Amino acid sequence: MEPAVTPSHRAAGPHGSAPDTVREALRAAISSGELAPGLQLRQDELAARFGTSRIPVREALRQLEAEGFVTFLPNRGAVVSDLSIDEVIELLEIRIALECHALRLAIPAMGEIDLEAATKILQAYDAEPDPAQWGAFNWKFHATLYAPCNRPRLLSMIEANYGHVGRFTRALVSQATGKERPQREHYRLLEFCRDGEIKKAVRLLRDHIEETQKTLRSAQRQALRDGGDHV
Repeated sequence: MEPAVTPSHRAAGPHGSAPDTVREALRAAISSGELAPGLQLRQDELAARFGTSRIPVREALRQLEAEGFVTFLPNRGAVVSDLSIDEVIELLEIRIALECHALRLAIPAMGEIDLEAATKILQAYDAEPDPAQWGAFNWKFHATLYAPCNRPRLLSMIEANYGHVGRFTRALVSQATGKERPQREHYRLLEFCRDGEIKKAVRLLRDHIEETQKTLRSAQRQALRDGGDHV
């Protein structure tokens, strides 16, 4: 196993304990797809890579299990969790509920600085030719729109849920849809936010996420036609 960690992730950082540091680094690597579903996470190897004992690693893995990123299996220990297509669809339904609520709260609090930051992210997204990077820009844009809602727990839930969804949908949706349609919707969404059109913005956001659900279902049907059983 080659976890996506670097020397900068060793031991406890200035802003958290050793278990927090390990958890955040592993969560990021799992969410980005660098640690694939089913990959075994050996505690001794992780401890060596993070420059810590096995105790903080074990605690971090248990926390990630509670968040759904890690599963403990008999005779294998911790592995990166996998999800069925139906589970991903359900997570997208949760994403609709959480993110539409956050956007509804955020729009009245948005200032020009927030809108300008979102615009710059979309422009950078436009200029990025690598599909592997599009997911990161997509998250930055959405997170920037929701931040003014000033609900830390809600935002934390959104980020965790997005991490689960993103690692299963990022490559698939990018390949299937490209970025022209999503970006067109992003710019429309930003205009609705700028104009204070809360109902229109929330409706568009819901449609935007529901389109991802349709793409996943379509990909699932194609996989079944091709003789596979997993997207």
